[in-house]
Amino acid sequence: MTRHAAALFTAAGLDREKAESTARLLVLTDMMGRRTHGLAQVPAYLDQVERGLMERSGEPEVLRDTGGTVVWDGGYRPGLWLMERALKLGFERLPQHGTFTLAMRKSHHIGCLAALAKQATDRGYLAIIASSGPHTKIVAPFGGKEGLFSPNPFAIGFPATEFPVLVDISSSITSLSMTREKAAAGAQFDNPWVLDHEGRPSRDPSVVEGGEARGSLMLLGGTDAGHKGFGLALLVEALTGGLAGYGRKDAPTRWGASVFLQLLDPAAFAGRDAFVAQMDFLADRIHANPAIDPDAPVRLPGEKAARLIAGAERDGVRLPAALAEALRGHAARLGVEAIV
Repeated sequence: MTRHAAALFTAAGLDREKAESTARLLVLTDMMGRRTHGLAQVPAYLDQVERGLMERSGEPEVLRDTGGTVVWDGGYRPGLWLMERALKLGFERLPQHGTFTLAMRKSHHIGCLAALAKQATDRGYLAIIASSGPHTKIVAPFGGKEGLFSPNPFAIGFPATEFPVLVDISSSITSLSMTREKAAAGAQFDNPWVLDHEGRPSRDPSVVEGGEARGSLMLLGGTDAGHKGFGLALLVEALTGGLAGYGRKDAPTRWGASVFLQLLDPAAFAGRDAFVAQMDFLADRIHANPAIDPDAPVRLPGEKAARLIAGAERDGVRLPAALAEALRGHAARLGVEAIV
């Protein structure tokens, strides 16, 4: 499946390295169970490549480099490839600096943040990743009813003995991809996770696509504690658009992201053994915590992903029928042999 997705991207015009990196991380995302951000993104990415809105070749522009901190202009090249390059640079510099921080403007979509953080945790490092889409205004500030922010995802990953802990959240309760998927299927959310154009809570995802009378995604915390999601949205804006020096003030209209990446090596602090011992103890206490529902024991974020990856390695990745049909159509159009 990775080879097939890479072949589609290459046929559309992406450099081979960029195509392979993007395909690899999209498939990993599906293996982790984050299906809205996995191979489901292939049609949208192909459209962006073919319309010249995802740059096909070239390197990021280095705007500043102090050794431990770097600022890039990604030039709207594939976000997953840019992030893989950024992570590689960070891994090379961690032995000298102990920490590495990169801010990037004008990246294309960077997909599932947990899949990126896993690249660091697999090497024994901590990762903090944040992303904002300065072109997107779909999350209203707390108390407001007009979209201003993107969902502003934020991820933290750290290693433990049995599996990495991967926290991947956003300032909104749900994502734009999930909202569009629900709306296309004519389905409702189980709970009111969006606001209509008057700021009233709703379970109907279609209110977010209401044209001039457009609603917004509800902030994390809802109508009672949405100031917490608002605070997270502001943090992400500062780390991404603020540190990269490019954000909403510039009013871009192109699908892209401002990005923050920070890597930390526990060896530069109290030591890797000490870090893992503390995290393992915490994991043990969490697993031992009495569950509200005995059939649903308490687990850590990242635990299910590790189990799903193992299952996908054994059984493969199952694609929804509609996505398989779309991929067959793109394969025929681009002259690539279909495998689904």
